[in-house]
Amino acid sequence: MSQESAHGKWTLSDSDDDDDDVPSSQANNIKTERVEPPKQDTRKTEPLTRKVDSFFHSNTDTTDVKYAPSLVVKKEEEKPSVLVMGSEARQTAHANQQKPMKFESNPSPSVKRKRETEEAGAGWAMSSSDDDDDNKGKGIRAGQQAQPKKAAPVQSSPKRVKKEDTRPPSPHGRTYYIDEPPDYFETSINEETETYRFYLNKVVGLDKKYNTGAVHIREILSPMFGTLKESVQFNYCFDIPWMVKQYPPEFSDKPVLIVHGEKRESKARLIQQAQPYAHIRFCQAKLDIAFGTHHTKMMLLWYVEGFRVVILTSNMIRADWYQKTQGMWMSPLYPLLPEGSPETAGESPTYFKRDLIEYLQAYRAPELSEWIQRIKEHDLSETSIYLIGSTPGRYVGSDMEKWGHLRLRKLLKEHTRPVPNEEAWPVIGQFSSIGSMGLDKTKWLAAEFQRTLTTLGGGGKSVRPEPPMLLVYPSVDDVRRSLEGYPAGGSLPYSIQTAQRQLWLHNYFHRWGAETTGRSHAMPHIKTYMRASPDFTELAWFVVTSANLSKAAWGGLEKNNTQVMVRSYELGILFVPSAFNLSTFRVQKNVFSANEGSSGFPVPFDLPPQRYSSKDQPWIWNIPYTQGPDTHGNIWVPS
Repeated sequence: MSQESAHGKWTLSDSDDDDDDVPSSQANNIKTERVEPPKQDTRKTEPLTRKVDSFFHSNTDTTDVKYAPSLVVKKEEEKPSVLVMGSEARQTAHANQQKPMKFESNPSPSVKRKRETEEAGAGWAMSSSDDDDDNKGKGIRAGQQAQPKKAAPVQSSPKRVKKEDTRPPSPHGRTYYIDEPPDYFETSINEETETYRFYLNKVVGLDKKYNTGAVHIREILSPMFGTLKESVQFNYCFDIPWMVKQYPPEFSDKPVLIVHGEKRESKARLIQQAQPYAHIRFCQAKLDIAFGTHHTKMMLLWYVEGFRVVILTSNMIRADWYQKTQGMWMSPLYPLLPEGSPETAGESPTYFKRDLIEYLQAYRAPELSEWIQRIKEHDLSETSIYLIGSTPGRYVGSDMEKWGHLRLRKLLKEHTRPVPNEEAWPVIGQFSSIGSMGLDKTKWLAAEFQRTLTTLGGGGKSVRPEPPMLLVYPSVDDVRRSLEGYPAGGSLPYSIQTAQRQLWLHNYFHRWGAETTGRSHAMPHIKTYMRASPDFTELAWFVVTSANLSKAAWGGLEKNNTQVMVRSYELGILFVPSAFNLSTFRVQKNVFSANEGSSGFPVPFDLPPQRYSSKDQPWIWNIPYTQGPDTHGNIWVPS
């Protein structure tokens, strides 16, 4: 069965929920091979037909694929241990950067045929599992095999061209090829004048003015924010040698605790990375539900002068701090409470202290006990944001509102207020990965998540008609024209297997546009959600979080809405106007303008978002793009 829209035509298949949250380590050292199906299999199967028209909408001939070749999984021979970081999409991006494939405007007939074969076969690595019960019975089930007349021969990928010393001119200027300018780490942050304490990261290759007021990890860990004694790094992906280099020399041997979710081989690789560093310890997060991950990104920093919390969207790897758009919230410097203070002392009006302790306790990890005690001993009363966490589990009763999107719904109900013409105020979601939403919007997006995002105040009544919902996700052309080129898509791991099941979702899509911030060409890894006025000049609330658009991250209702199941650890913060003595947030049109002061809220992309045109396609990482060069003159052929 196939579905068609302006944003692509794919045949529906039964495959895994493949989003940013699913660890790629399960797929390491695995390859697929085409095989002939058994000749005596007489079960009836419906032939799968997919007419492939190019994701660039070219006028090339279309190709009919009459069957989906069956696959067997074969483990590769053991290879020397190498440093593998992040999802399969990120690994593919790294391979493409190491051995780029150059674009040829007039390729030879043999290369052209290979390109067409690659594109025609894109996305047909069929999977036999699915963690979305709504999709069972759709497409190819486990054990079923299509009946082609003859298996197509395996086509090898075009030969990769070795990277040369001379690079093609970059439209972003020669500074694109410079790692960090001499003044890159000069910060202009004045903590005393910061209202929201929400920052973007610095990006190499942008004009200096677009990094004004932005922050790099070296600055966060530098002495200007405190004399560091110990720290904790919570994250999904680590490059430990790189991380250690970000600490200044005077703090480079201070104890660091790494909180991660790695298991088995990937855990062994992580521990191996840390062998040269005696000051690093580990805490493994418990992941008891399949396909859950430890996706939280947070720093706890203990200083001689006090304590600080940083909640962010960046992995602990160089690529995430180089040419991507990331966001972070940095707490004030929390002072030590007077000795003998009661446990309830130092609480904020937003109950941030209580909620942070409760989140850390959910790990059930002895390694975090001393940090919980340190938090209790400090004064967190100057905090003006609310904490939104996700922790793996199945929750009932009042616990349903502790985590995920039901936690956000509760906070919006209690701490926001209705606005005039509320049905015209759109909700906007912006993210870097997408999970399985089901066969239509009623399966989760509209039934649960949109209801949460449209909550304003304690009325509890549903708004009809439904407010507009705008989803911001980069198009293929956004990625192609980015600072990194196609490899930027490695941090946007939306797969063909997931996309082909939910073409209806693509009608919500809007392009990543950030011209006013200068960030249009720095692909987003930040995740934000908000409610905006019809003219996009005001916000009713704003969230920055590690949580992408997925049930694994935000939770999904079960058992006739009496239970919520959350798969992953996530962490984010909610800004509401009432915590800042405002009725709404005024949108700051130019995030890096010194003239607007700090009263405006710094939205990291342009408002209103631009809807996909009929020629736009959402970026999908595991299909080739060969008909147009990126900013480095390369094409994208995932291996």
